[in-house]
Amino acid sequence: MNVQQRYRSGWQIAVLMLLSTVLAGCGVNTIPTLDEQAKAAWSQVQNQYQRRADLIPNLVETVRGYAKHEEETLTAVVEARAKATSIQVDASTLDNPEKLKQFQQAQDQLSGALSRLMVVSERYPDLKANQNFLALQSQLEGTENRIAVARRDFILAVQNYNTELRTFPGRLWHSVLYSDLPLRDTFEATSPGADKAPQVKF
Repeated sequence: MNVQQRYRSGWQIAVLMLLSTVLAGCGVNTIPTLDEQAKAAWSQVQNQYQRRADLIPNLVETVRGYAKHEEETLTAVVEARAKATSIQVDASTLDNPEKLKQFQQAQDQLSGALSRLMVVSERYPDLKANQNFLALQSQLEGTENRIAVARRDFILAVQNYNTELRTFPGRLWHSVLYSDLPLRDTFEATSPGADKAPQVKF
């Protein structure tokens, strides 16, 4: 390789490095970064809802031991849990608004069933004094708080992602490099007030 060829090669490398720096500075990587953040935030939503579902069998059995006449309420909780856990929205289906709506409705129904179960528990002083029940109730309450935080973080992550796709320079990079990534819906788009998770009443 002669001096001229080495010079040309070095110049090309320098241009590529400069171009890479400029592109990085212009936010070419921002869209995939925000996309991954939205997916990670959704994973936390799923984890917290699953944690709640995992608490329910023990809670139902504990209540059943003291409130045998409340079988209808207990059955409603069990059925709502089964429905909620049967609807899964992972990264591959996160862009499906209908699937997200079904997931949200099922989780809302479970929240309602759990609230009714907590109301029933008020009728049984011995149940309210049971240490296992108190521990489960405390864990459920903590999980409800974590669900609210995870939902809020997911909504914020999706808003940041969508804003990047709609504004410059993200809009440019989206049309050129990331046209396969769609705008995302969040809980706000599923039904009125769905951006706020129904709270289980304790």
